[in-house]
Amino acid sequence: MAFVSDLERVGRLVEGRLAELLTADGLSDAGDARLAEAMRYAACGGKRLRPFLLITSARLFGVSEADALDPACALECIHCYSLVHDDLPAMDDDALRRGRPTAHIAFDEATAILAGDALLTLAFEIVSDPRYCADSEARAELILLLAKAAGWQGMVLGQALDLAAERGGLDKTRIAGMQALKTGALFRFACEAGAVLGRANAAQRAALVAYASAFGQAFQLADDLLDAEGDAKALGKAVAKDAGRGKATLVALLGIDAAKERLRALVAEAEGALSQFGERAITLIETARFVASRKS
Repeated sequence: MAFVSDLERVGRLVEGRLAELLTADGLSDAGDARLAEAMRYAACGGKRLRPFLLITSARLFGVSEADALDPACALECIHCYSLVHDDLPAMDDDALRRGRPTAHIAFDEATAILAGDALLTLAFEIVSDPRYCADSEARAELILLLAKAAGWQGMVLGQALDLAAERGGLDKTRIAGMQALKTGALFRFACEAGAVLGRANAAQRAALVAYASAFGQAFQLADDLLDAEGDAKALGKAVAKDAGRGKATLVALLGIDAAKERLRALVAEAEGALSQFGERAITLIETARFVASRKS
């Protein structure tokens, strides 16, 4: 399948570039080496879906993969840092991620926290460095958008609301709002960053933001369905965690059948948002279909 091949190919590009960015030169002692090793461990694996979306969105406007690759890697650093911190005992308390022990299990809690912190700051080092993004205006906008997506009004707030949701009491609207922050904010950045790099007009940018909104909701709903119905071996992480912790999810609120119907509607919404791009948007459309039907 051409889409899967493209996703895997871009994933390898991101993997290789991250390896270069995370190469530790001139380390002063074993402590430095351990931190770098933990960062590489945390950044290893995954589908690289967020960088793929950024690169594919930029491609709509003729931006080369080479020019979009470093901003995409910065985004992946943010995502990987968030996973390290989410897995900590004080957060979701997970022992398995991507089929391997989580970072705090493989190393220790302090090293995992520091590795997450370092990946977060590396993301801004990458996206702010003229060597990685030559256009100063685009660079400044990307820094601002990434800070908003990752920070206290974006992903971090979403995580805080998610932890609070374990106490229940959230309705459909509040659950969707929480997930739009925790999961959707980085997807929005991915698509909007592609528009920034491609100097898209206001209508094109709004279309990508609308796509990202529906995409993020679809991704989270599919993830919640996998937690409810999926296979732990295939997923590489524990399942049935949400129900066990009493988390507020749309699957718990709507039920399996209604959640699947909602998922189909979100994919259709994502596809419709891209209508102005015609056939050029086929890869983004296929990405939305992929996340809705994935088994891992």
